Amino acid sequence: MKIPIYVVALILSLSSALAQTDTSIAKSGIPIEMLFPQGKSKALILSYDDGPREDRQIVALMNKYQLIGTFHLNSNKLGTQNYLTKAEIKTLFAGHEVSVHTANHPSLSNLSKIDVVYEVVEDRKELERLVGYPVRGMAYPFGNYNDAVVDAVNGVGIEYARTVDDTYNFKIPEKFLQWHPTVHQFAKAYFVEGKPDNDKKELERFYQVIDDFISTKELAVLDVWGHTWEMNNTSKWEETEKFFKRVANNPAIHYTTHIDLVDYIHAFRSLRFSVEKNMVYNPSSITVFFKKAGKSYSVSPGKMVVLAD
Repeated sequence: MKIPIYVVALILSLSSALAQTDTSIAKSGIPIEMLFPQGKSKALILSYDDGPREDRQIVALMNKYQLIGTFHLNSNKLGTQNYLTKAEIKTLFAGHEVSVHTANHPSLSNLSKIDVVYEVVEDRKELERLVGYPVRGMAYPFGNYNDAVVDAVNGVGIEYARTVDDTYNFKIPEKFLQWHPTVHQFAKAYFVEGKPDNDKKELERFYQVIDDFISTKELAVLDVWGHTWEMNNTSKWEETEKFFKRVANNPAIHYTTHIDLVDYIHAFRSLRFSVEKNMVYNPSSITVFFKKAGKSYSVSPGKMVVLAD
C-alpha cells in the first residue's frame, strides 16, 4: 500500500523533534564570538615602516591622542641620513611596538632562503638589543613575499608579517604571516603631485573606511599602515592629526599593536570549553572576553568560569 506524502512528512517532522530532545546536542552548537579586551568589539592598529626621522613627529602626535602603534624598522639604516638614531629607539617607542622590517630593506622575494633568514634575524637581533624585549613581528619590505619567504620567516621566531595588500575590510587575518592591512593611510591620496581632484576622492574613500569602522556593529579590526616620510608637508601632518582625532578616545575601540593582538587572538583560541559550553577554562596568561548567545563573559588567566545556559 502506498503511504500518502503527508503521512511521510509527519513522520519525518516527529523524528526531527524527537532528535532535538537531547538538549546537549543543541547546546554544543552554540557559537562563541571573540570580543577584544574589556569586551570591546573593535580594534585599531596603526603601523609605520622604515624608521625615518619623521617617526618622532608621529609618535608625539600618537602620544598626544593616547594612540599606540607598531613601528617596523630597518636596523642598518638607523643612524644614517634622514633616519632615527639607535640611541633614541627605546625611549622614543616606549609604549609602542618595535618590529622587524629587515636589516637593509631588500625585496625578499628576490633573495635566497639563507639571505632572507640573514636579513630578518640580523634585524631582529639588533632591534632586540636596542629595545630590550623579544621582537616577534615584521612587515615585508615593499610588501614583497612569496611562499619561500613565508616559510623562511616562519622558522626564525616571527609570529606575524604584514603586507601592503589593502583589503578595505575589517576581518581578522586568517594567516598571520600574510597579514593584509585594511588601508594605506589616506588611501592613494598624494601619490601623484598636482592631482588635487584625485587627492580629494582618495581622502573621501579613506574617511569612508574610517567611518564604516566606527559605525559597524560587527567584530572589526582596522589596520592602517604607512610611512611617516610620506607626510612631508604641513597639510599632510594636519590631515594626520585630523585622522587621529577622529579615531581617538572612542570607548568602543581597543587600541593595540600587532603583536598584542596576535597574543590576544591566540589566548582566545586556546580557551577550553566543555561539550555543552556551560564551562570554560583559560590556560593562557591573558584575560579573555567573549560572547555566548548574546551575553558577554570574561575569564581570567588560569581560571574556570561557569556559563549561563
